[in-house]
Amino acid sequence: MAVEVVYRSSRDLERLFMDKAEADRHDKMLELAELLAEVLQKAVPSLTEQQVEEAGIYMAKNRDVFAKAFKSQPDALSELLSAPAEIAPTVEAVEAEEPAPAAKPAKAPKAAK
Repeated sequence: MAVEVVYRSSRDLERLFMDKAEADRHDKMLELAELLAEVLQKAVPSLTEQQVEEAGIYMAKNRDVFAKAFKSQPDALSELLSAPAEIAPTVEAVEAEEPAPAAKPAKAPKAAK
């Protein structure tokens, strides 16, 4: 019987990762998305909970582009405008969208001497 080490995001208990760094990145992205959603809800109270959640996830997934835009490079946003239009993901879609990396093959047991 082979033993595999898997990692679980503390914010997304159903997702399993084969790499701790990948689980940490996913966890941080979801944390940022949650904070962005709170800020958006406060700034625009007329948005629904689903809308602020989707916008927060979108912004968190594209944080590098937004960071460039906020650092005096507004043209960086054209990257997102020229990308194919995608339907705003729900939390469930984000969880399903990022597949966990494939497991490493198990090592064969050593033969007894």
